[in-house]
Amino acid sequence: MAWTDVALAAMGGVLLEKAFAPTSWWVLAPFAVALLLVALRRDSVGWGLASGGSFGLAFFLQHVWWATVSVGSPIGWLALAVAQATFVAAFGGAWVWVRRSAWLRARAGCQIVAAAVMWVTVERFRARWPFGGFPWGGLALSQTDGPLLRLAPVGGTTLVSATVVAIGAAVALSTTGTGRPARRVATIGWAGVTLALVAAQLLAPATSAQAGTLRIGAVQGDVPSTDVDDRRRALQVTGNHVAGTESLVQRTGPGSLDLVLWPESAADGDPRADAEVAALVEEAARTAGAPILLGTQRLTADRRFNDYVLWEPSEGAVASYTKQHPVPFGEYVPYRSFFRRLAPAVDRISRDMAPGTGTALVLVPVSRLGRSVPLTTVICFEVAYDDLVRRSVLAGAEAIVVPTNNASFGRTQEAVQQLAMSRFRAAEHNRAVVQVSTVGVSAVIAPDGMVQQRTGLFTAEQLRADLPLRTSITLADRLGDWPGRFVDGLGLSLLVARAARRARRSR
Repeated sequence: MAWTDVALAAMGGVLLEKAFAPTSWWVLAPFAVALLLVALRRDSVGWGLASGGSFGLAFFLQHVWWATVSVGSPIGWLALAVAQATFVAAFGGAWVWVRRSAWLRARAGCQIVAAAVMWVTVERFRARWPFGGFPWGGLALSQTDGPLLRLAPVGGTTLVSATVVAIGAAVALSTTGTGRPARRVATIGWAGVTLALVAAQLLAPATSAQAGTLRIGAVQGDVPSTDVDDRRRALQVTGNHVAGTESLVQRTGPGSLDLVLWPESAADGDPRADAEVAALVEEAARTAGAPILLGTQRLTADRRFNDYVLWEPSEGAVASYTKQHPVPFGEYVPYRSFFRRLAPAVDRISRDMAPGTGTALVLVPVSRLGRSVPLTTVICFEVAYDDLVRRSVLAGAEAIVVPTNNASFGRTQEAVQQLAMSRFRAAEHNRAVVQVSTVGVSAVIAPDGMVQQRTGLFTAEQLRADLPLRTSITLADRLGDWPGRFVDGLGLSLLVARAARRARRSR
C-alpha cells in the first residue's frame, strides 16, 4: 500500500505538468495537488518524503526538460529536477509531521488552510534558495488561462498558489474524509471556492491607457542556422535585427514609432565599445527615427554583465539596466572548483556573469508625449522573480518589457513557460507587457494578461502595438511581500508548535 501512495503521487506530478504551458489545462493543477495530498494520508514522515519526492520528480523531470538542450547533456536537467523535487519531498514530510497535531487532526477545515500555508511556505523558500532561488514551476504560473488569474492583482503569486492548494485540499478531503464533519467541511470548502471564483470574475482589471500610449515595434531577428565563428555569428544576429527593424519601418512608416525593442543578446558585441556593432545599431535607429532598447554583453577583465541599453539616434547609449539575477550554472558557476570535480562541463562558462544593482527601470524620452516614459526592463529569467518586477512598478514603471534570448533552449517548452510568467506579471501589476526574444516566443500582452499578438519559434518577425501606459497601483503591489511573509510566519508557527508539542510529550 505504501508504494501505491508513491505511485499515486507520481501520477499527480505527471498531471500537474499538463496544467502549465504549452498545454495550459489549468484546471488540472488543483486535482494534481489533491492526488498528492491523498497519497500523503499515511501517518509516516518517511513515506511522506518519498511521496512528495515522487510527485516532485514526476513534475520537474517534465517541466525543466529544456535544461538538457541548454546544457547539451542530461546532467543539468537531472540535477535541476532532483534539486527542485527535494523541496516537494520536504513539503510531503513536513505536512505529515505537522498534521499529527491533535488540534489539526480534529479540524478538517484547518487542514485545508494548513496545507495551503505549508505548500506556499516551501514554494517561496524554493524561489529564494539556493543561489537566489528558482521560482520556475510555481503553482500560480499554471493559472494564466484560468479564472484564478483575476486574483493576481489582489495577492500575487502567494494568493493564487494558496488558492490552488486549498481547492486541491478540499478535493482530497471530500475523497478521504470520513464522517459528517469532514463531509460538511468539504462542502463548505467547495462553496467557498465557488464564491471565490465568482468574486474573482467580478475583479475585471482595467486595460485602458491612463498616461497615453507608447507606439512600439518589437523585432525578433532570429539567429544563424549554420555554424560560424563567434564573431561572425554575433554580427549576423545584430544584422538580422537591423533587417527586421527596416522591415518594420517599411510597414509602419518612418517616424511612426516611439521606441523599437530588440531582445536580450541582440548585440552580443557591445556597441558602446565595438565600432562595427555601433554602426549597425545606429543605422537601425536612424532608419526607425526612434530610440532602440537592445540587449548586449559588457565585458571586463574577468567578468561580464548582461545589459539592456537605450540607444538614441545620433547620440548612442544614453541609459542602461544590468541584469541582477544571473542564472547559476547557466550564466555563472558558483563554487566553481567544487562543481568542476562533479561536472567538468561547467567550465564551458569561461567568464562568469556578475549581477547588477538598482531598479529594473529605464526612462525613455518620448517627444510625442513631451516626457520620459519609465519602463520595467527585467531580463529573461528575471520575470520569474516577484520582487524585481514589483520594485520597478512601485518606482513608476508604466509598462513592462521582458527582453529574452531563448535560442539555447531549442524548440522546447521553455519559451512558452516564460510567456506564461510575463502574462502573470501583466495581470499582477496591471501593466501592458512586451516579451521580445531573439528566436521567439515574442508577444504583446494586455494589462489583464491576455495575449494580443504572438510570434512563432525560430522565425524572423516583427510586432507593432500601441501600449497603454498605466500608473495605478494594484493591491498586490501595495501589499508587497507582506502576504508571503505572513504565510511564511504561519508555516513556521505550525512547525514550531508541532516541535514544542513533541518536546513536551517527550519530557
